[in-house]
Amino acid sequence: MNLKTCLLLLVSALVAQIAAGGEKPWIEVRSPHFRVLTDSGAGDARLVAREFEDFRALMAVSFPNFRLESGAPLVVFAARDEETAKALLPNLWKIKGEKYASYYSHSWEKQFAMVRLDTWGRGAQPAVFYDYAQMVLTLNCRWAPTWLSVGFDEFYSYALFQEGKAFLGNPSPRLKLLKNMHLAPIPVETLLDVNAPSPYMHEFDLVYRFRAEAWLLYHYLVLGPDMGAGAKLQQFFEMVQGGAKQKEAFQQVFGSFKSMDSALQRYLERVNLPATQVNNPVHFSDKDFSTRTLTMAETQAELGGYHLWTRDWDNARAYVRDALNNDPNLALAYEEQGFLNLHDGQDAEAVKEFTIALEKDQTLFLSQFFKTMMSPQATSEVRTDQSVFRQGLTDTLNLNMQFAPAFVQLSLLALRQNDLKTALNYATRAESLEPSRAGYHTYTGQILLKMGRYGEAEEHARFVADRWTATDHNEAFELWKSIPEANRSAASPIVEDRPKDTERAEGVLKTATCGDRTQWSLSIAQGDQSPSFRQAEKFRWGFSDTLWYGQNHISICHGLEGKRTIVFYKPSHPGDISGEAVEVEVRNDLTAAPANAPAD
Repeated sequence: MNLKTCLLLLVSALVAQIAAGGEKPWIEVRSPHFRVLTDSGAGDARLVAREFEDFRALMAVSFPNFRLESGAPLVVFAARDEETAKALLPNLWKIKGEKYASYYSHSWEKQFAMVRLDTWGRGAQPAVFYDYAQMVLTLNCRWAPTWLSVGFDEFYSYALFQEGKAFLGNPSPRLKLLKNMHLAPIPVETLLDVNAPSPYMHEFDLVYRFRAEAWLLYHYLVLGPDMGAGAKLQQFFEMVQGGAKQKEAFQQVFGSFKSMDSALQRYLERVNLPATQVNNPVHFSDKDFSTRTLTMAETQAELGGYHLWTRDWDNARAYVRDALNNDPNLALAYEEQGFLNLHDGQDAEAVKEFTIALEKDQTLFLSQFFKTMMSPQATSEVRTDQSVFRQGLTDTLNLNMQFAPAFVQLSLLALRQNDLKTALNYATRAESLEPSRAGYHTYTGQILLKMGRYGEAEEHARFVADRWTATDHNEAFELWKSIPEANRSAASPIVEDRPKDTERAEGVLKTATCGDRTQWSLSIAQGDQSPSFRQAEKFRWGFSDTLWYGQNHISICHGLEGKRTIVFYKPSHPGDISGEAVEVEVRNDLTAAPANAPAD
C-alpha cells in the first residue's frame, strides 16, 4: 500500500468518525434476562448484567408467583462516566445541580436504564433498582397504595448481594434522616392517604420525609415483631388487590392507627433495626454472558432509540440519520425513523419506514404493530379487511405475547363485530398483563355494561374511581353514570374530579397547536360553536389507555382530531366558553357495532 493510499484511508476514517459525532462502537453483553450496552469495557458491562440478574433473582425468590417479564423490553446503558451520561440525558443535565448516577425510563413499549460506571458500586445501584422494583410491582398488582409502592421500592433497592445470598432490611440513608428529624412522625393514617397530587409527592422536603417513613413502615411490616415475617403484609396486600378499602383492610390486619403509630416510634428508637438473609440458589457466572462489539451503525441506532424514547428528538434524528447512512440495511434504524416521522405527523412516511424495517427484520414487534394499526384495514368494516387486521395483531403477539395493547385492539375489533364474549376475553387478558393501568379496568367495565352485567361494571367503575384521579377517575365516573340508575347500588354516588374553580366544556377535538405556553391553543367543535382555549400556567392533560399509540408517541397536536374531548377551563369572562385550559382529557370512546353486524 503506497503513502497516498494510506493518507486517503486515514482521512476517510477521520471523516467517518467526525460524522458519527466522535462516537466509537459500543459493546453489548447479554445475560439470561438482560441486555447491557456500554462505551466502557466488557467486564464492566458483565458486572452490571450480573447485578441486575441478582436483583431479578431476589424478586423471583421473594415473590414466586410474581410475573417478571414486561411487554416493554429493557435495555441497560452502562455509561463510562459523567460525560457519556450527560450526552445520553442532555435535557436532565440542564437542571442546575443535578448529576444523575442512574436514570430509568418506564414506558408502554420499551424501557431503558442508564447507569454510570464511575459511580456503580459506590451507592448508585439503589436508585436504578428502585425503579426496576417499581416495574415488577406494577406488573403484579391492580393498584398499590403510594406508601406501599414507595416502601416496597425503597426496601428492596438497598438489598446487598453475596454469592448465593441477598441481605434485606439494610440501613438506608432514610434511617439517618428519620433519627435526626426533630419533627413528629407522619401519622400512619396520613401516610395511607398520600397519592399522586399530594404535597408529599411534590414538595422537596416532604418528598424525602415521606419516602423515609414509607421505608420505615414497610420495614416494620416485614421484619417487625409479631408481623409473621411479612405474612400479615401479604394478607393486607391480597385484600387490597381484591378490592378492599385500604384503611379498613389495614386496621383489620394490623390494628388501630394509634397503636401502629406507637409501635413504629418504638421501632425507630431501637439501636439497630433487624435484617434478614434470603438464600438465592440461582448462580450467574459473568463468563457465560455473551459479548460482542456493535457496528458503528448499530451503536448509532441504539443511541438514537434511547434519545427517541426519552423524547430528545434532535439527538434521535441525528443518530438515526447517521445509522442509516452507515448501514442502509439496518432494520432498527428504519423502525426508529418511522417513529420520528410519526412524531412529525408524517403518517404515510412512517408506514413506509415500518414496512422496510419488517422486510429487513421480521422480529421487530413494534414495526409489526404500528404497520398494522396504521393500515386501511384497521378501520375497515369489511370482514375480509378485518381478518387481515386481526392477523396483523396476531403476528404482533406471536413476537411478543406480553404486549397488552395488541390484546386491547383485538378486543375493540371483536366489539365492532358484536362479539362481546370475545371482546371481554381479550380485555381481561390485557388487564392481567398490565394490571396497574387504570383505563384497562374501566374498559373491561364498559364491555360488561354492554353485556348487561351492571353489578360487575359498577365494581370496575368504583375500583378505579376510588383509587385514581383526573382522567382515569373521570372515565370511571362516566362508566358509573352510564349504568341505568335502577341498576346502581345504594352506595354513595361517584362524582367527577374537576379542578378547582373551573368550568367544563365538552366536544370533539378540532385543532390543536403546540409550542410553548404562548403558542399553545386548542379548539373543540361543540354543536355550531368552536370554543378555543389557551394553556393555563398549571396545566395537565390525559387520554384513554386504550389509545393504541399511547404514552410514548402521543401528542395532543397530531392524530387526535375527531376524538371526544373534555376541557376544564377558567373562563376569560363570566359565561364565556373559552379561556385558560387547566386540564384536557381526550377519550377513546367505544365504536358502536354496525346495526347489521352479525356475532361471530
